[in-house]
Amino acid sequence: MKMTAGLAGMALLIATTAFAAGPKTYQVTGPVLEVKDDIVVVQKGKEKWEIARDKDSKVTGDLKVGAKVTVTYTMKAASIEVKDGAKKK
Repeated sequence: MKMTAGLAGMALLIATTAFAAGPKTYQVTGPVLEVKDDIVVVQKGKEKWEIARDKDSKVTGDLKVGAKVTVTYTMKAASIEVKDGAKKK
């Protein structure tokens, strides 16, 4: 009986972990060039990275121009338009 309960618990843990794994996360690190309510602009090498943010974006510390930050983000589709490439017969 103990082994069955243990296996059930392990299966539940594996299933929970599979569903908890969301989209891949990415990071960009560099100095802040601009801060607005809806974006933060970070310099990475010669590129300027404009990253959207909202009320749910967690900010730790004093976010201001010149501060060195690491932004963790995910890629999220704003819209998806399917172009039907298959011809109907």
